[in-house]
Amino acid sequence: MFCPETCLFVGTIPSWLQGTLLRNGPGLFSVGDTSYNHWFDGMSLIHSFTFKDGEVHYRSKFLKSETYKKNIAANRIVVTEFGTMAYPDPCKNIFSKAFTYLLNTIPNFTDNNLVNIIRYGEDYYAASEINFINQVNPSTLETVGRVNYRNHIALNLATAHPHYDEEGNTYNMGTSIMAMTGLKYVIFKVPATGIKDKKMPALKKLEQVCSIPARSNLYPSYFHSFGMTENYIIFVEQAFKLDIIRLATAYFRGETWGRCLNYDKDDVTLFHLIDRKTGKAVDTKFYGDAFVVFHHINAYEENGHVVFDLITFKDASLYDMFYMENMKKEIQEEGKTIPPPVSQRFVIPINADLKEVPGGTNLVKLQDTSATAVLQKDGSLFLTPDSLFEGLELPGINYKYNTKKHRYFYGSRMDWSPKITKVTKVDTVTRTYMEWTEKDCYPSEPVFVASPDAVDEDDGVILSSVVSLNPKKPPFMLVLDAKTFQEIARASINASVHLDLHGLFIHEKSQLKQPLEPTKVSTQTAL
Repeated sequence: MFCPETCLFVGTIPSWLQGTLLRNGPGLFSVGDTSYNHWFDGMSLIHSFTFKDGEVHYRSKFLKSETYKKNIAANRIVVTEFGTMAYPDPCKNIFSKAFTYLLNTIPNFTDNNLVNIIRYGEDYYAASEINFINQVNPSTLETVGRVNYRNHIALNLATAHPHYDEEGNTYNMGTSIMAMTGLKYVIFKVPATGIKDKKMPALKKLEQVCSIPARSNLYPSYFHSFGMTENYIIFVEQAFKLDIIRLATAYFRGETWGRCLNYDKDDVTLFHLIDRKTGKAVDTKFYGDAFVVFHHINAYEENGHVVFDLITFKDASLYDMFYMENMKKEIQEEGKTIPPPVSQRFVIPINADLKEVPGGTNLVKLQDTSATAVLQKDGSLFLTPDSLFEGLELPGINYKYNTKKHRYFYGSRMDWSPKITKVTKVDTVTRTYMEWTEKDCYPSEPVFVASPDAVDEDDGVILSSVVSLNPKKPPFMLVLDAKTFQEIARASINASVHLDLHGLFIHEKSQLKQPLEPTKVSTQTAL
C-alpha cells in the first residue's frame, strides 16, 4: 500500500546531484504478541531518497524475505535472529517440536538482510552476514528474489561491506565453516557486467581469489568488513571469535547465535596481506594487541608501506548496547562504561629487508604517522597504531579515494548511548574535525557524493537521513556542503522514517527506467 505525500523543502539541492540514496536497516520490531530483543534483529525496511532536478522523492518498503513472509503468516516471530530466539509454536504436537529441534542442529540462518545494500554487476542486493542475500529493484524497492551464495561458492557467512574497483568489479569475503579441508576465510571477486552479459546475473561469474586457513577450526574470527589497496587485500583476523560448538548446539540450549561470539582479550590480532592478482598471502607474520573491529575506513599504499585505517574497540560490549532494553535508556547508568570507538591507523612496511636490521627496529619510515611495525626475533612484525580520532563509527570516505591515499573521512558520533547525535568530518592531516548537530536529532551514517567537476577530495555533499524523538520535528534528508560542513538543504518527510545502518548512492546513469511524479518532495511508504 503506497501513500504519496508532498513535504516541505528548504534550501537548494545542487543541480548535479542526480541519483538515489538507498538505505537499509531494521524497521519492524514486533510481530503479533512477540518482540525482538536486539535492534539488529528487526525486519529489514529499505528506504530511498531520489534526487532529480533539484527535487527529492522518498519511498520505503519492507524487504519481502522468506523470514518476513514466515513471521507475517504466523503472526509471530518464528525465525531466530542474532539476539532473539524463536521457539516452536506451542500449539504444535511433540513430534513437530522434535522435528523443529532436529532441523536446527546445524543453524539455518535467517535471510532478514538488514545491514546494507550491495552491488554485483548491475544487480542490487539487501545483505547482512549470512549466506542468503535478497535482490531488490532500486527504483521500486520491490524484492526480486532470494539468492544463496552457496550456489556459487562454498560459504556459510559473508560480509555486507564489499569493495568496488574502478572497472566495476566487486570484491567480498566470507567464511566457509563446512570445508572438508578445514575452516577457511574465502575472498572472491564478481566481475563487472559486460555488454554481452547484461541478461546474466553477475554472481554466475563469481571467481574465488584465495582462501586463508583459520588459525582455529573451532573458534574462527568474526569479521564485518575488510580492507583493500591497489595491490592487496587486508584481512584482520581478530580476537573476537565465533564458537562453532556453541553455535551448533545453540538451539538446544536456548541461545541465540549472537551469544556464541566471544572476545579473548589475551589473544593477539593477526593481519593478513593477500596479493589481489596472485591470491597469495605475504609470508611475514604481522600481529598486534587484541581489539575488536567492525569497520575499515580505507587502505592505500605509500612509499613501500600498506596503510589501513580502522575503527577499533577495546572489547565487544558494543553489541550489548543495542539490546532493546539498553536502547531505551536515556542516560549512562552509574558505574557502567562502554569503551569508545577509536579511529586508528596501522602501517605495514612491505619492502623492508628483514635480514639487514636488528630485532627491535621500527621499520615504518613514513613521516606523518606514529604507527610502528617493530621487528621481532622470530622475523615477525608487531604493529602498534596511530590514533586519529575518538568517538566515531559508521565511517565513510569519498569513494573515488578508495584504495588511494585519503585525507578526510566522515562518520557518526555517539557517546555511551547507541543514539547517534552528530555527523563528523575528520581531517587526518591536521587532526582536526567539523561537526553537524541539532537538538533532538539523530542522523544516520553520512554518505559522501562527489561533485562531477571536483578538484579537491572534499568537493561534494554529505547526505544523511535524520530522525527525531520530538513529535513536532518531522524526519528529514540533510544535505551538507562536504567542504564547509554547512547545511545547504533539507527535505522534510511526512512519514515515519526509521534509524538505519548502511546503504549506497546510485548515480542516475545506473537507475532503472522508472518515471517519477513531478512533485517537489514526494513520499511513498509501503508496509
